[in-house]
Amino acid sequence: MRTTEVFEYLKKHGQLLDSEIASATGISLDEVRVSLSKLSAQGDISRCSVTSYVDGKSVEGFQCRIAGYLPRPAPGRKPGVAPKTSS
Repeated sequence: MRTTEVFEYLKKHGQLLDSEIASATGISLDEVRVSLSKLSAQGDISRCSVTSYVDGKSVEGFQCRIAGYLPRPAPGRKPGVAPKTSS
């Protein structure tokens, strides 16, 4: 299958829907879903079911990300943090 390709794409682009992975990689949606199921069973990714509504119609899919991945904090000052003052 194309499990490695799907995993590498998720690793590079972060959290995505299965349909986004399929359209960006050119892999069929069914193949992407099989690959995501395998990766989820291995514990390599976190996967959850998502229902979106497009023009009033429900669209079922999966949202996935690499398991255990926490993005680094954005650079710069954070709200609520007072700047250090030198004494």
